[in-house]
Amino acid sequence: MTLPLAGVRVLDLSNVLAGPFCAYQLALLGADVIKVEHPEGGDLARRLGADKEASMRNMGASFVAVNAGKQSITLNLKDPRGKAILRELVKTADVLVENFRPGVMTRLGLDFDALREVNPRLVYCAISGFGMDGEFSKRPAYDQIIQGISGVMSVTGDADSAPLRVGYPVSDTVGGLTAAFGICAALVDARASGHGRMLDVSMLEATLATMGWVVSNYLNAGVTPEPMGNENFTAAPSGTFKTGDGPLNIAANENKQFASLCHLIGRADLLDDVRFSERNARKANRAALKAEIEAALASDSATNWEAKFFEAGVPAGRVMSVPEILAHPHLESREFIREFAGDGATERQRVTRAGFRLSDADTAPTAPAPVLSAHTREHLASLGYDDAQIDHLRSEGVI
Repeated sequence: MTLPLAGVRVLDLSNVLAGPFCAYQLALLGADVIKVEHPEGGDLARRLGADKEASMRNMGASFVAVNAGKQSITLNLKDPRGKAILRELVKTADVLVENFRPGVMTRLGLDFDALREVNPRLVYCAISGFGMDGEFSKRPAYDQIIQGISGVMSVTGDADSAPLRVGYPVSDTVGGLTAAFGICAALVDARASGHGRMLDVSMLEATLATMGWVVSNYLNAGVTPEPMGNENFTAAPSGTFKTGDGPLNIAANENKQFASLCHLIGRADLLDDVRFSERNARKANRAALKAEIEAALASDSATNWEAKFFEAGVPAGRVMSVPEILAHPHLESREFIREFAGDGATERQRVTRAGFRLSDADTAPTAPAPVLSAHTREHLASLGYDDAQIDHLRSEGVI
């Protein structure tokens, strides 16, 4: 079974998360991803993650999460010999991904204009916090900084807790997904025309682009978004509700779903209450409606209510922890988690596949995340370097 990007070679010069996550998506789709790291320590993510011993071995959990299936080579790109090797690799590549601060690759003489002279069909993707130009372009960017500037934190939490950071690096992740999407589109054209192009991916703009309804309510209706906690600003009752033993998310966004909910909890009288009889009235009186519903939900557990709502056709689901959902039979049956025996540095690696499946191929990594420089000798040999030359480059810190 052939994956869509089989035969595509990607040079991944990126670090930590946005760029590596982008390249990981390409690897899951079958691309041959060569991770180019600095000889002294490699990707910072190798030293990040909850397993301190793994981090000390340069195989941190953060690195493993988005680098399975890749190959690792090391190059000192400040050394002319390292630059020369990269240019040779670019001749064989279809894509280059980097997430240095704007201007770094230009100073190294390895920017898009320089590299397209080596390979005119190269798709060059630069991921940065704010884009290659503009007032913010020179600012260093971290996920939390982008979350704050983008407005994400201003609408996360409630009136008491906002501004609140989303509980995982959402802007880094969205930036990586946006980059992977753009690369796939650019590859289609490059293969047809023989000409590559540069992608300027801004994490700020990628994040704002995913805030469609929130942004549109302001641009087109003049409504300034406000933090609403676990409530859904588009409908009521829609949010998180207390039950007899824990929280339950309910999304009764349609009139027929609200009617089913009322009958199910034994409160058909709510349908005739003028405060709740119409969609906009329910939104205006959401607090009162929530109190009435929670009083009825207190009679049973979240698990039992979840089953009852499902049978009645009302969207609902328990609020689960990360360990709970990862151990759930649903994900096990879909083979979402993949495990590798180890790589010489860690006893085992467990990683996630792509967020989708193909009908005829497996969008999952084929190998564990690599130890630092595991494939340097192999790739230099493919470029014509002999063992003596490779050993000399290593002794001088070029590789």
